[in-house]
Amino acid sequence: MTNFMFISGLVGKMLPTDYVGFTFFVGCMAMMAASAFFFLSLSQFDKKWRTSVLVSGLITFIAAVHYFYMRDYWASFGESPTFFRYVDWVLTVPLMCLEFYLILKVAGAKQSLLWKMILYSVVMLVTGYIGEVIAPDSAAFWGLISGLAYFLIVYEIWLGEASKLATAAGGEVLRAHKILCWFVLVGWSIYPLGYMMGTTGWYNSFIPSGNIDVVYNIADAINKIGFGLVIYSLAVKSSKD
Repeated sequence: MTNFMFISGLVGKMLPTDYVGFTFFVGCMAMMAASAFFFLSLSQFDKKWRTSVLVSGLITFIAAVHYFYMRDYWASFGESPTFFRYVDWVLTVPLMCLEFYLILKVAGAKQSLLWKMILYSVVMLVTGYIGEVIAPDSAAFWGLISGLAYFLIVYEIWLGEASKLATAAGGEVLRAHKILCWFVLVGWSIYPLGYMMGTTGWYNSFIPSGNIDVVYNIADAINKIGFGLVIYSLAVKSSKD
């Protein structure tokens, strides 16, 4: 009974109409299930693909842990857990950039590509956090810098060095790279939109403010689990060759 009371004290009450809390909970469970799937499948792959699948599992595992805390924060305060969300992103987004480097190593990708992608992602996230939390009065300025960093990532994978390496690799690597590119272009585009909806700037004239946590949660699950499944599919097909 004591243990039950202790556990119930850790779990916030969720109303049937609390769609934000529901998506936090489902997101946590989905990420954890994906992590178990990726980790347990490692032994079936060639060594050159195990790191990529392992990173996929780490991405969803880190997200699952943060989603547990974000759901509890939402249940306790009814506020968007911005701090926890950015901590999650600053860990998982560079790892997602790492995935591009790992699958392109077969085409001769150098570490300079990796560090360039990580630098862009860190700048994108740090400036986004500054604009949304630390200096909201200058949100438009910091959002501009964050957006430029995002578009540098998009350019790199669609037209830059990463794109050229993927074309040189061809086959399943090229197909996987293109799918990941679409995740970044379309799936990640929800985050700049959410930033503009949650801050004040010139863009409020055509983008209304509002809570976008539900969309964030769904987008996170699709992007992070989807990234991992693309890598998993590539590893399966390549291990059969």
